[in-house]
Amino acid sequence: MEQTKVILGSGKDQSVRRFHPWIFSGAIKKIKGIVAEGDLVSVYDNKDELLGFGHYAEGSIAVRMIGFGNREPDDHYISERIKKAWLYRTGQLGLLRADNNVFRLVFAEGDLLPGLILDYYDGHIVMQCHSYGMYLERERITEALKQALGTQLKSVYDKSAETLHYREAGAVNSPMLGEERGTIVTENGFRFSINWETGQKTGFFIDQRENRVALRKFCEGKSVLNTFCYSGGFSVYAMGSGAKRVVSVDSSGKAMDLCRENMNLNFPDDPRHAGLCTDVFDYLEQSEETFDIIILDPPAFAKHMNVRHKAVQGYKRLNQTAIRKLNPGGILLTFSCSQAVEKNLFFNTVTSAAILCGRQARFLEYLNQPADHGYSIFHPEGEYLKGIALHID
Repeated sequence: MEQTKVILGSGKDQSVRRFHPWIFSGAIKKIKGIVAEGDLVSVYDNKDELLGFGHYAEGSIAVRMIGFGNREPDDHYISERIKKAWLYRTGQLGLLRADNNVFRLVFAEGDLLPGLILDYYDGHIVMQCHSYGMYLERERITEALKQALGTQLKSVYDKSAETLHYREAGAVNSPMLGEERGTIVTENGFRFSINWETGQKTGFFIDQRENRVALRKFCEGKSVLNTFCYSGGFSVYAMGSGAKRVVSVDSSGKAMDLCRENMNLNFPDDPRHAGLCTDVFDYLEQSEETFDIIILDPPAFAKHMNVRHKAVQGYKRLNQTAIRKLNPGGILLTFSCSQAVEKNLFFNTVTSAAILCGRQARFLEYLNQPADHGYSIFHPEGEYLKGIALHID
């Protein structure tokens, strides 16, 4: 059967020629042939020149490109790209070693596998598909992982039900290989309990690994507040770096249980840590305690552009309240994972919060997603995690 052709409107081919992997629905002039969600389609410009191939979807992002030019992706493209991603993480980045066995193996567009996330937890892979086209490739992805990892692969768990927006797919989280639902991993020498079946995302916020390392240089003898702490990653690193007191706050009881479990894995019965299950805004506004270091790592306030203004106001209020809780000479590590709030807007929002507090703020460094979450320079939308370290007088 002849492959369905997606033909772009006049001038709408330029982003594809610059290797941007998304084609928006408004760029499509017409579709020749019958097309269904997840189908592999060929993409042409207005003059019938072949530009590449991608997975089709109903919605704003109509095609996710998996290949540019006239070479159609064959049966081996997934295995080739997963093998390359594995060698990059384990070889060039050196993320698999005695003191570290957790990292992102595939970061969607950054690894030329748009719509696919693979996280590595000591031989266990958690898969999340964000497109139906990639979801249909689950079996081939599992086989590719067997080839790339060999005996180091212990299990594969598909957790696409939360990320796959095509509801007719009927996605159910389930094992693809093995039956494991959790394990204990080591990140930079610290131990963390991971449950990918019940945990947020794939079970752990791997993207903050290098920012947790960045925190360590500030902690010796300091009091630290870790808000929206989830599994307590920043709290564990702070304790391991000589903090005199660490307070972890999250509104989720399950998160606080996990935080306490991770604290006990690394520092059993250590009186320096206190975990509080309460709303972060309420805690910041009502508590009289002040801190030398505060970490703000909230969930995304804006997932779409139409709520960006409301998100900015939320970030301003959060940072303003936290700055008032910092001791003179304190350190603020503040983050946004809202893709709709770009780096400059976030920086300006935090600046506004400092102005409203009447405090002098010295910029220390930008904090970003790590190299295993590296995004294509042709796809700047892949940069979602923004962070700033500030010294507050």
